[in-house]
This record gives sequence, C-alpha cells and structure tokens, in this order.
Amino acid sequence: MNQAQTIEEVRSFVQDNQVTLVYISRENCSVCHSLLPQVEQLLQQYPNIASLHVDAEKIPSIAAEYEIFTVPVLIVSVDGKEMFRKARFVPMEELNQQLHKLIDALH
Repeated sequence: MNQAQTIEEVRSFVQDNQVTLVYISRENCSVCHSLLPQVEQLLQQYPNIASLHVDAEKIPSIAAEYEIFTVPVLIVSVDGKEMFRKARFVPMEELNQQLHKLIDALH
C-alpha cells in the first residue's frame, strides 16, 4: 500500500480513483500495525480498489478533514464520496462482505 505524504495527495487520490480505501494510522498504534497486513491481504481480492496509507502523525490535518477521532480508520469511497468507514477494531469478514457488496453493486 502506497503511503501519502501530503493532504493534497490524499484528496487527489480519492478524487482520481473510482473506488478507494484510505487506511489511516499512527506510528505508536499497535492495533494499526497488526491490522494493516490483514487489510493489504484482503485487498488482493479486490484489484479495482485503489488503496492508500496515511500516517496521521505525518499529516495531522487528516484528522480534521476526515473527522478522525481514533485510529486505525478505514474509509472507503466511490467517486470521491465516502460510502463507509471502520474504526479501531475492524472485523475482517465484515469488511470483506461490505467490499464485496460494494463492488458487486458497481458492476
């Protein structure tokens, strides 16, 4: 998963791709570090979903722009509009089902 360096990069990424998953974490978050590889593995099943990793410590404005109160946060958007988000503890099977329904609905 590529890592964003600026808030502008995040904005462009979400606007320029049809379906996006933005993963927001912090360096000192153990849950974030354990969840990221699981999300990356799941996304291998969904090649049409573009993904981006954001470190909230390196881009602090992400918290205000996306109303982030805890990490990790997954934000899934279609055509620049947020469809759903998951925060803190993310059940992978539930995320998989939601992504599957979303992709099916788009085709």
